Amino acid sequence: MTVSDPLPDPRTHAYDPEGGWAEDTLRGLLPERDWTWVTARPARAGNARLSLRARPDALAPQVTEALPGEALEVLREEGGWARVRTLGDGYLGWARIAGVLLGDAPSGETLTVGALRAHAYAGPKVSQPLMAELCLGARLTRGAGEVVVESGRRWVPVTLPDGTGAWVGEGVLSPIPADDVADLALRLLGTPYVWGGRSAWGLDCSGLTGLAYGWAGRTLPRDADMQQAFLTPVEGARRGDLAFFPGHVGLMLDGRRMVHANATHMRVTVETLGEGDYGARLAESLTGFGRWTR
Repeated sequence: MTVSDPLPDPRTHAYDPEGGWAEDTLRGLLPERDWTWVTARPARAGNARLSLRARPDALAPQVTEALPGEALEVLREEGGWARVRTLGDGYLGWARIAGVLLGDAPSGETLTVGALRAHAYAGPKVSQPLMAELCLGARLTRGAGEVVVESGRRWVPVTLPDGTGAWVGEGVLSPIPADDVADLALRLLGTPYVWGGRSAWGLDCSGLTGLAYGWAGRTLPRDADMQQAFLTPVEGARRGDLAFFPGHVGLMLDGRRMVHANATHMRVTVETLGEGDYGARLAESLTGFGRWTR
């Protein structure tokens, strides 16, 4: 590596010049020094959404979150925190070790939550205590036993990421049609804006676009600037394209209307570029459109 070579993106490549450690996949890509090389270990998020932060500090900004049961890598542990990577989009952050489950997922059939928001129960009845808060894309394992029918409701036995047994309504596992990424994004209208959020309980701008595209089987990088670099630039927008602004991204419904998670309204809303004060400001700051052509 020469002095002029750019360093790998620290959002997706784990290294700490001050601490002197780096993941072993970066050998030859970092300036020469006496690095301590670390090897990633398989892990997964626990029963709750796992907050990944910019630093090993509870008051540090959240940079993203891992969904229940989501596959992770652990690269380093420091004082109750773990440096982890979400395997789906390769994004790094610091998480409380208590929320990280080391090792592979439990054996058995993997079930993916298909509802925007849902809960797991202690028993096959809606009056039973809640065991976990679930969301679109959360991963569970099929539990032992048969489906139980109760008052016309069908309950499926599951194993939560930490190995605890629970029950979910069968409809929770029914997938939302994912042919139209714009349609899925519109289902999230009114969802609260949460910096670093990636679920229907709260999300940010690139969390919304990543969730919509990911459910359609099209994995996007985590941040807005990464998504813009990843997609093919186009002059005019059509439904499903992404619109980019400094530090922001939205999903186009047609040539002018856009659904986006924004801190102006603190929720997911629809705007028309060039219409009204906010729409005019968005149109003025537009840096381009991106289209999935892969």
